[in-house]
Amino acid sequence: MSQYILALDQGTSSSRSIVFDAQGHIVAMAQREFRQIYPQPGWVEHDPKEIWQSQLATAKEALHNANITAKQIASIGITNQRETTVVWNRKTGEPIYNAIVWQDRRAEPTCAALRAQGLEDTFRQKTGLILDAYFSGTKLKWILDTVPGARAAAAKGELAFGTVDSWLMWHLTGGQVHATDVSNASRTLMLNVRTNGWDDELLKTLDIPRELLPAVHPSSHVYGHTTPDVLGASIPIGGIAGDQQSALFGQACFKAGLAKNTYGTGCFMLMHTGAQFQTSTNGLITTSAAQPTQTPEFALEGSVFIGGAVVQWLRDGLHAIKASGEVQQLAESVPDSGGVMFVPAFTGLGAPYWKADARGAIVGLTRGTTVAHIARAALESIAFQSAALLQAMSRDAVNAGGSPVAELRVDGGACVNNLLMQIQADLLGIPVVRPKVIETTALGAAYLAGLSCGVYSNLDELSAQWQVDRSFRPTMSRARAEELMAQWEHAVRKTTAV
Repeated sequence: MSQYILALDQGTSSSRSIVFDAQGHIVAMAQREFRQIYPQPGWVEHDPKEIWQSQLATAKEALHNANITAKQIASIGITNQRETTVVWNRKTGEPIYNAIVWQDRRAEPTCAALRAQGLEDTFRQKTGLILDAYFSGTKLKWILDTVPGARAAAAKGELAFGTVDSWLMWHLTGGQVHATDVSNASRTLMLNVRTNGWDDELLKTLDIPRELLPAVHPSSHVYGHTTPDVLGASIPIGGIAGDQQSALFGQACFKAGLAKNTYGTGCFMLMHTGAQFQTSTNGLITTSAAQPTQTPEFALEGSVFIGGAVVQWLRDGLHAIKASGEVQQLAESVPDSGGVMFVPAFTGLGAPYWKADARGAIVGLTRGTTVAHIARAALESIAFQSAALLQAMSRDAVNAGGSPVAELRVDGGACVNNLLMQIQADLLGIPVVRPKVIETTALGAAYLAGLSCGVYSNLDELSAQWQVDRSFRPTMSRARAEELMAQWEHAVRKTTAV
């Protein structure tokens, strides 16, 4: 039996494919960026066809780079940008509108109307989520309400809704499988996460026909097989998880109290809470963890909307750097940010603040401020936002009778920035641990796929494969860290000042 696993990692700004061996080592990979579409302020879209074509191209390229054929792949795992919403025609496979991306804010009026009706707690108790435009259900409602003929076609059963995993699987299987996993379904505002089933009351409230929705399965599950013409052989699709739950799984955070932070376009921190559905009192959301079996498992999550994207803004908006990799050197050219605080609330603020109307702010500027100070403050903003999340998470853990988070496992592109990781450890006062394989989002999907197809026998086997690359330990006094966090919170308040 082949011991290679192909992970399809469909992200917000690029599609990647990685071939792993059974030991979790990267054999080969390929990556392609695709267009970001901004029709108007606050709106973010992708071309669904471009998502599929870029993902397929990288899959073929990764197999070629690994010098293996599709017949040598034991299983395919899919991980994807979550909440991004696609609706397509079941007969033709054609999307009826662009994919509305998780960052998109156009559904905020719908959320405001639902909140005004007093429905926030109903959604919270069933889905673990807050009523925010971030999630898929209100995006889907917008498409049905806005695209001519969409509601009539949906009522006839002619349309299919899916998050990006469902869209990819539809094409991989030649339109034979319309399904998703619990972790992606839990991000739609339509799934009752206690039962892992679509909720009729929520569907009625959002005016979503059940006929649109995919089947929901555990994250480690044989969903179907690729058609031979796609990659050259029929391969089982054995694992699916939304990118952040997949990263939690790839970090071997299988037990309550273990936490990870992914530093990507945004930052996403998750803490496993086991079988306990725990409602946050500190601005976090409850979400389904990647589930190897039918048994529901949960995590607390906080999302930072603008993480690594602030470095892209320095590059493309401010032209302070030519390439993203230059930011560390520029930031290190000054000893500190010179009192500058940068709150990159370009699309509002996520957890634990949830301020949809917040906008970016740079405060503390003086005549002595240079672009290096702004670059350092931008880098620090990633760590400040993540520190606010972890502090909220630890408060929730203690409230539930547990212990504060003892270490933070990190992954994602920006975790290779040693300065950022040290700043993070200093603000948190706990070790920040970077594993040898930082592609943990793709690795989690590979592990889920390998579990369902017999490459791995159990979670203990996967835990044994997780290895530390470097542990960053705090060097700053707690008093100084608290002083800096207080300055950060003061700057956050400025983002919504009229």
